[in-house]
Order: sequence, then C-alpha cells, then structure tokens
Amino acid sequence: MRDVRRRELITLLGCTVAAAAGPRLSYAQRALPLIGFLGGVSPIGWENYLAGFHRGLAEAGFVEGQNVKIEYRWAQGRYDQLPALAAELVARNPAVIVASGGIAPAQAAKAATSSIPIVFTAVPDAIADGLVGSLGRPGGNLTGMSVLATALVAKRFELLSVLAPKATVFGMLVNPNNPGADREVSAARDAAAARAMKLHGLAATAESEIEAAFADLVARDGRALIVSTDASFNIRRDRIIALSARHAIPTMYGWPEYPNAGGLASYGPDLTDQYRLCAVYAGRILRGAKPADLPVMQPTKFQFVINLKTAKALGLELPPTALAIADDVIE
Repeated sequence: MRDVRRRELITLLGCTVAAAAGPRLSYAQRALPLIGFLGGVSPIGWENYLAGFHRGLAEAGFVEGQNVKIEYRWAQGRYDQLPALAAELVARNPAVIVASGGIAPAQAAKAATSSIPIVFTAVPDAIADGLVGSLGRPGGNLTGMSVLATALVAKRFELLSVLAPKATVFGMLVNPNNPGADREVSAARDAAAARAMKLHGLAATAESEIEAAFADLVARDGRALIVSTDASFNIRRDRIIALSARHAIPTMYGWPEYPNAGGLASYGPDLTDQYRLCAVYAGRILRGAKPADLPVMQPTKFQFVINLKTAKALGLELPPTALAIADDVIE
C-alpha cells in the first residue's frame, strides 16, 4: 500500500511539473521579440536581399525562429495597400518594423506609428522624403539606409550617354505612385539639358503600362532609357530587359541584378548589403538601441556593371574608357 501511494505521489508531482513547464515553454515562445517586415513588393525576386537581411540578423546575434520572430506583409507592388498592411503590423506590437523597398513603405510605416522603432531601406533621400530631420541624429522613431537614388540619376545618364553615344533622345521609366518619381525625372531632365539632349518621363505601374512606355519611347524616336530604382520595376526586371532587347534600346539600371540577368548596364550601391546593414540596425534596436541615436547610413561604394554580350547584341561599340572604369564586365 505504501508503494502504491509513493507511485501516486510521484505521478502527481510529475503531472504538476509538466503542467508548470508547459505554460513556461509557451510563454517563452510568445516572448520572442517580433520584427514586423513591411515589403512594398513581393518576396519573389527579393531572395538575394532577404538573404542579406538574414545575414545581418545573424551578425547581430539573431536567427529567425530561434530567438526572434518575423511577420511579413507584402504589398505586391500595390502601394495603396501599404497603409493597411502597416496598421496590421502595428497591431501585432512588434519590437521594430523594417520598411523594405523605398519611400512608400517607409512613409506608410511612419504614418502608422510614432512609437515603434522603424528601420527603412533604399530610400532616395531620407530628409527630402520627410522621414528624418537629420541624417546624423534622426531624432524620432525612424532610421535606416539611403541609396541616394536621385543624386545618382545624373551619373547614370552620363554613363549611358557614353555607352550609347548616338542617342540624343532619352527616356526615364518611373512609377508615378512612387513619391520620389518626380524628383528623379527632374534630375534626369537637368542632366539631359546640360548635354543639349532631350528626355521624356515615362510613367508605368502595371506590366501592360511598361510595354506601352517602351512603345511611346520608340514613337518619340528615343534611343536610350534609364529605369528608376523603384522596387516594382526590380521584380519585373526580366520583362523590362526583354522589352529593351526587343526594341533595341540601350538601358541603364540602378542595381547589378539587371545586367546579371541580361540588361545592358547598372550603376549604384550594393542593395543586398543595404539589407544586411538594415538587419544589423534592427538587431541593435532589439538589444536596446534607439533609432533616434542611430545615424541614417548612406552608401560610399558604387558599382558600374556592364553586360558585354548585351552590348554586342545591341550593336554598341563600347569605348575602352567605359570598360576600364567598369567594376564588373559580364561576358
């Protein structure tokens, strides 16, 4: 009888411990810090950047599913959906929100909360875009990475005019839903006017509008094109590259993913590294840093990439000087 009671006591104690351990395990899972990831486009085509983001998290000591959770919201290029998606993330009360893919996600996140820390990526000009008051001391709940997109338009125009010296009429493809589109077109027009050339702004959101923009450029006797760094174009890069080839339009892009996929050339910073640095900032915030004290980072290195095979297909005779200054020549 004594042994039976002893076994019952052990069983009771075991159940009590298990019951107590269960809630603790569940609580530990719930207590993982949460990152809300607000993307302007789609994870498809964003794999390299997401890989860079997770590398940065690892550098900061965080691994998704182990000691941090991430909830993703993707607008699929429909920027009008961003405010609702940002509100959904804010309702989840994350420790930090990452606004991915330019001005529109960053502005949507800013409008949704003034208290949750926000780290943005790939914004053209954080001050002009109304995100921060100072690059060195942002002062609010936002900080992140700038890509100097507007400032680099003139350099892209210059390089494209070297690669396509016979072109006198240029186009610039922009997404009119991007708050920075007008600034980029204005910068391109200034660069064209300085060389006594013409530039036409070409607006497109849907894929059918991109095709129409190419037809419009050809009808205006356009012979070269600059593609804005808008994230919605990045996920449609294969289509844009195909249209450039079909119409024999030398085209300059902002990211090396384009010439790597068959586009003519690109000039700009390493966007994958921007996402790595963004994650490092997110990790620092998770460990207690305040975005107000984290300076907005700007790129200091830029890559000029040329696809030689595409240049030959377009009938371009590239000057030795262009090849000499290229950081990467794809053959």
